[in-house]
Formats: sequence, C-alpha cells, structure tokens
Amino acid sequence: MALLNRLKEYRARLGINQTELGKLAGVSRQTISLIERGDYSPSVTLALKLAKICQVKVEDIFEYEEDES
Repeated sequence: MALLNRLKEYRARLGINQTELGKLAGVSRQTISLIERGDYSPSVTLALKLAKICQVKVEDIFEYEEDES
C-alpha cells in the first residue's frame, strides 16, 4: 500500500518553502519533508488541512495505490 502525493508540486505553486507550509499547517518542516518524500502518511485531519492551504481537494494531493501482490 502506498500513499502517493503531489504536495511538493502544490507547495511550489504557492511559492512557499517547507518551513512556511509547516507553520501554516501546524507541523514541523521535517513532517512536511517526510510527507513529500512519501516516508510518512499524514492523518486525515492534516491531509485536509494541507488541501485547504493549497486550495484544492485532498484527492488532488494524495492518491492511494494498492500493491498488486
């Protein structure tokens, strides 16, 4: 199971860095970095908050993909 994301792309569209996005979302820069790298899956609340900040739907940023095993 993998949660793919386009957070870095949407953050770039806003013209802000990881620290700034973290402050807006109430999390650390490290958390934003982990999410962007795919090493951390955010809570539903955080995913919704990030989508609201980016002014898009959660599905625009995050996509769930099942393993084909």
